[in-house]
Amino acid sequence: MVWFKAFVSGFFATLVFHQGLLALFWLAGIVPMAPFNLSPAPPLGVPAVVSLAFFGGLWGMVLWLILGRLAGVKFWLGHVIVGAIGPTAVAMLVVFPLKGIDVSAQTWVGGLLLNGFWGLGVAAFMRLMGTKAAAGPR
Repeated sequence: MVWFKAFVSGFFATLVFHQGLLALFWLAGIVPMAPFNLSPAPPLGVPAVVSLAFFGGLWGMVLWLILGRLAGVKFWLGHVIVGAIGPTAVAMLVVFPLKGIDVSAQTWVGGLLLNGFWGLGVAAFMRLMGTKAAAGPR
């Protein structure tokens, strides 16, 4: 059940935290792309934001695997740090080049901010669902 909660946390953190912060950046004129992109994403043609949220759910499971034993400040800070670095590094080093998207210092900083806030959202949703730190070895 905890893995389902981790997936759901990552999914909803993408829609609320990641896309919410992107909306603020877009409204302030900081980024050119609007949040909640509904254009079809290959290969299945689902809206891009749904595809992004699905991968956010998978990353939520990764965060739980890495950070599920932590509690207190370490839990929260760990989610922000790992949430910022992990997805951003994969996006900038793998996904963007495969899609032919330019990578710059600005995209790195934007990715770190958006994904760090997303990581905070994952932690918040995990706690809202009553998930506690795992006890003992796994």
